[in-house]
Amino acid sequence: MTYDIAAFRKAIGPIPCEDNPILVRQKSRDFYWYSPILKRELDAVTADLIVTPRSEAEVVAILAAAFSLQIPVTPRGTGTGNYGQAMPLAGGIVLNLAAMDKVRAIAPGRLVSEPGAILADIDKQTRPGGQELRMHPSTYATASIGGFVAGGSGGVGSINWGGLRDFGNILRLRVLTMEASPRVLELTGEDLHKAAHAYGTNGIITEVEMPLAAAYDWVDVIVGFETFEAASAYANALGEEDGLLTKLITVIASPVPQDYFLRHRPLVAPGQSLVLIMAAEHSLDALRAFTRRYKGADVVFDASLASPEARKGLPPNYELAWNHTTLRGLRVDPAITYLQALYPFPTQLATVKAIHDHFGDEVMGHLEFVRFNGKITCFGLPLVRFTTPERLNEIIRIHEAMGAPIFNPHRYTLEEGGMKQTDSVQLAFKKEADPLGLLNPGKMIAWADPDFDYRAGGNFLFPGLEERARAAEA
Repeated sequence: MTYDIAAFRKAIGPIPCEDNPILVRQKSRDFYWYSPILKRELDAVTADLIVTPRSEAEVVAILAAAFSLQIPVTPRGTGTGNYGQAMPLAGGIVLNLAAMDKVRAIAPGRLVSEPGAILADIDKQTRPGGQELRMHPSTYATASIGGFVAGGSGGVGSINWGGLRDFGNILRLRVLTMEASPRVLELTGEDLHKAAHAYGTNGIITEVEMPLAAAYDWVDVIVGFETFEAASAYANALGEEDGLLTKLITVIASPVPQDYFLRHRPLVAPGQSLVLIMAAEHSLDALRAFTRRYKGADVVFDASLASPEARKGLPPNYELAWNHTTLRGLRVDPAITYLQALYPFPTQLATVKAIHDHFGDEVMGHLEFVRFNGKITCFGLPLVRFTTPERLNEIIRIHEAMGAPIFNPHRYTLEEGGMKQTDSVQLAFKKEADPLGLLNPGKMIAWADPDFDYRAGGNFLFPGLEERARAAEA
């Protein structure tokens, strides 16, 4: 767990490095503290050095030097992940890709960029030509495209386009291997699944080619309902309206808006559950007509009709949705955490109601409507009032017994989180691209323990992480 950092720095020459312990610690973490479990397990994690390449050639030099000295390398975008994806469990080097932020090409239906380009900045460059990214996380203003591909799964726009796992939502990745002489791999088609949502465990992304969609003026609309069940039914039906163009359909159960959406409190009646919508400006008349069909639907906010004074200070709807909902809860109540669930089609509404009725305010409803395997259904990111790890695990088991699979955000490995499972192809690619296991070690259980049973519910603790935790305590 000790590395020859001096020899590494000499080998890479003038490539920018940072060894200030405070800054290194800052760049060694993400939003892992959303989880009280991960906060306890990962608080001691820190790199030995932050290295910031400015070009692919510099990444090659870094990887070659680290390989020769057997120093682990953990790639990082802007650190907006939630599961410790970019945290260096074995120390070593954090490869900060933020300086590789150029958009290299924009063409009809596609763009090519370096991995550090910020999503919002990409759209600023594509919108003059009438195009925008298909989807983005709620951290749109700060997240990088490489980090989104390596650590994300979907987000705003998934109501139309599904998730990053779906064919066509990533076009090409340029990836460097971790070897004595790093190779360049161009991944397309099915091979993209090897590197997408793999946390940089099997290659360093140095270029991304993504599809673009037509850009629209998106208008925030918020509709209130007396019950979570009514709000969910409305949102599901809205998602099925093929001619009504939306980019976000989110349902938030009371009391979340009243307790945690501080700037929207004056708009929300006691007991109201909300549907947050981003609708294309040309679809607003249709949206209003659709909404009038629903008894009790209360349009509490329509940005197209609100005065500048009423809009001032209000965050966009996407910053109330996805994992920003959890963040707003945590800012008010540090005991809040969350889960990630899928409510499978075609029984999603019945499953949502049964689970919501079972838990009450211990597990507060939060739905994100998406296109999943071609069907409209919803993911859940419910807010949980955390008490003990044992109760959290019990809540997970109850969800799964009631028909809602959980993608566990309280685990830092690919297998335990459930968003990606390693198989023989994945493991073979890891062996090919990273023969010494130096890329983001500890995040792929199959590398360290191919016989690990992730279904058993136990938490895999990377040995290097345990050693660092003991050292920190000492």
